[in-house]
Amino acid sequence: MPLPILRPRVTASAVGHLVKAGLLVYLGGEPEFPDVHPDQVAALARRRDLPALLDRHVPPGPDQAARRLGVRRVDFDQVVRLGWVSPVGSVDIDYKRQGGQTTIPLYDAQEVALLEVVHPSVDWRAVRTARPGTRSPLAALEPAAPGGGRLFLAGVARIARVGRAAVVNWRRRHDDFPTPVAGTDVHPQFDSRAVVAWLLAHDKIEVPTGPTVAYLTLAGPGGAARRFRLDDPHLVLADDPAGEDVLSGWSTDDDADALAALTAGEVGASVRRLTAPGTTALAVLGEVRVIDRFRSGSGGLPPSAGQPS
Repeated sequence: MPLPILRPRVTASAVGHLVKAGLLVYLGGEPEFPDVHPDQVAALARRRDLPALLDRHVPPGPDQAARRLGVRRVDFDQVVRLGWVSPVGSVDIDYKRQGGQTTIPLYDAQEVALLEVVHPSVDWRAVRTARPGTRSPLAALEPAAPGGGRLFLAGVARIARVGRAAVVNWRRRHDDFPTPVAGTDVHPQFDSRAVVAWLLAHDKIEVPTGPTVAYLTLAGPGGAARRFRLDDPHLVLADDPAGEDVLSGWSTDDDADALAALTAGEVGASVRRLTAPGTTALAVLGEVRVIDRFRSGSGGLPPSAGQPS
């Protein structure tokens, strides 16, 4: 799995889109691959909202979209099959060593990032942790019927994570709330894209910036501490006092190797500190061991660690 919350990589094509958006000044060259001032690029790279800017202005291809969503390419192909996203354009790439020119579809990056918000009934964690070579959890779902991109009031409420009464109230209070496109007066249906755009404009939902980040600090046999970063962390506390608490998350290959090595000794390592932004530190005492680790096929490595509860 990728680590989309990390500093993103920007291609030459993305620079062209950033120039069109007015975020960089065009200094010459081809419009799609323009010349820009390096100081402006450096200043833009330091912006904390760079991932959000890329989401807004740079359409990704299918591989990039899969990395942004944090899933395998086969899972994103299922998203396309289900009709949840559609290409907004394309680009022709000349693979001279691999059979010539290929047309690559491009997708709306913000629409991709919002998939887990717009489809809250999907177990996105299960999709993101699907092992290489296994069937996508999305393969069992049926594609949307023609004209199926519609929502009842209850569907709008699920996306916004509020009650149906709140949506009824929004509709009554806001003149710009989307007009029904089907249904009845009692059970109106709304265009899903128009609803999502309205919810974003009125700060009822927001574009996810990436998985939550946690930092796990371990003390090795010699007492030296090392901190590991885990993206999309998930902590399961054991019900049985004799059982193990399990912490899983996504890390880089180097961190996963170091974590496995640190916990492999006879003495082992102990948890000193577990923190996540916006929370107080969770101090957990006791030894820790690596239970499982596997590669997702998308460039990341998730270790699972356990310790006595």
